[in-house]
Amino acid sequence: MKLNPSLVYAGCLLTGTLLAGSPVTVTIGLQAPGVAIPADFIGLSFGMKTLLPDKAGAHFFSATNAPLITLFQNLGIRHLRMGGTTVESPPTVAIPGNPDIDNLFAFAQAAQVKKVIYSLRLLETDAAQHYAETDAAIAKYIWTHYRPYLDCFALGNEPDRRAVYGQDLAITNFATYRSKWRQFATAITDAVPEATFAGPDAGSGNVYWTTHFAKAEKNSGILRVVTEHFYVGGAGRGMTAQQGIEAMLSSDWLTANQKLYNKMAAPVLADGLPYRFTEANDHYSGGVPGASDTFTGALWALDFLHWWAAHDASGVNFHNTQWVVNDVITPDANRRLMVNPKGYGLKAFDLGGHGSVEPIAIANPDGINLTAYAVRGAGEHFVTLINKGHGPGAREAQVTLAAPGAAKRAEVIFLTAPDGDAAAKAGMTLGGAAINADSPWRGKWKPLPAGHGQYAVKVPAVSAAIVRIPAQ
Repeated sequence: MKLNPSLVYAGCLLTGTLLAGSPVTVTIGLQAPGVAIPADFIGLSFGMKTLLPDKAGAHFFSATNAPLITLFQNLGIRHLRMGGTTVESPPTVAIPGNPDIDNLFAFAQAAQVKKVIYSLRLLETDAAQHYAETDAAIAKYIWTHYRPYLDCFALGNEPDRRAVYGQDLAITNFATYRSKWRQFATAITDAVPEATFAGPDAGSGNVYWTTHFAKAEKNSGILRVVTEHFYVGGAGRGMTAQQGIEAMLSSDWLTANQKLYNKMAAPVLADGLPYRFTEANDHYSGGVPGASDTFTGALWALDFLHWWAAHDASGVNFHNTQWVVNDVITPDANRRLMVNPKGYGLKAFDLGGHGSVEPIAIANPDGINLTAYAVRGAGEHFVTLINKGHGPGAREAQVTLAAPGAAKRAEVIFLTAPDGDAAAKAGMTLGGAAINADSPWRGKWKPLPAGHGQYAVKVPAVSAAIVRIPAQ
């Protein structure tokens, strides 16, 4: 993505001393909108074992799981990736059968999920397993019965990790992995000639396998999307809650985004292929208690989604391990499903992330910790303002939002935590309403008067605002 030096495109970070009532000016550029954000950009990822019935025979993914369906609808989840470690390891984990698949796609239809990436086994610890034939039969069943909901198939999970491929009877390096991947893909396309694939689902930040896989398969005609895993904070083990909060709201994490974009995304895009994060989250160890499961996670997730949407990603699936503190969906103390604070960030993106990315310019003389993004869709501008200032000295951003040519009344909606507490685990609201599994989200937009194409928005520290402006 080439940047106009006179404008700062969506995703620019400005940091520094946090001052009271700091003035910020955000101006939407006059250029035509850029990259379109796919309708199924927001997704979740679950381990394949989640498809299997519990001890009582009930399925987690089922058209009868009303709380889960409500949460997916409330959060705006439109993409689901099934895979993870349990797609193939340990090999004693059962392979989902047709009834499990039927329940999954019945759930997808009920929850209004647009597309599913369905992962199949690649790793074989025994020559008698013959997973290629098994995969082909499963693929044919899914294709025959659920083609409208299928994004594509995937083979294996994190094959670049020696702990994974070291178990396989044939894979010893990238070359042998690709050979086996091609063998399995051929078995599936023999059964389903129109089948396409995602891959390689490489581990967090291991770009060698991702970029080499993309280059090797770019002309194959069967690679639908290049997939990468990205856990921004690394393992996160031993971190205190405060250390986790500081890291997640710091400029370092946007720097990490840029580094991965340069090393992985830019080469993949140069090869003419799209890319998607089929696993993304903070800290791959399951998160940092007191940070990953707080309002900090909401602000980070909102920022993360907009940053990557502005950098040509096809989508982000937040990985949801049952159950760890950095999940989006998790059980409460009574084992009832609820949304972690992080989920509020996904919903905020759902409100302001449909359309095409717009260029913006930011004037931030006090250098407060603020990010801003703009999207144009359905005849409206959507500007997201994220004030990540926190702790002693964090102050309100007094934003003047300029939309050239606009003169009509706009609307604003706020994402807030109780008392502006970045460590809050409950009580946050979006549009003055909570998000739960019992009823539709009922947040409300508030009117925002215009004055000659300018709008005044006060964004408190540890909060975000989405402004909706009619476009001319």
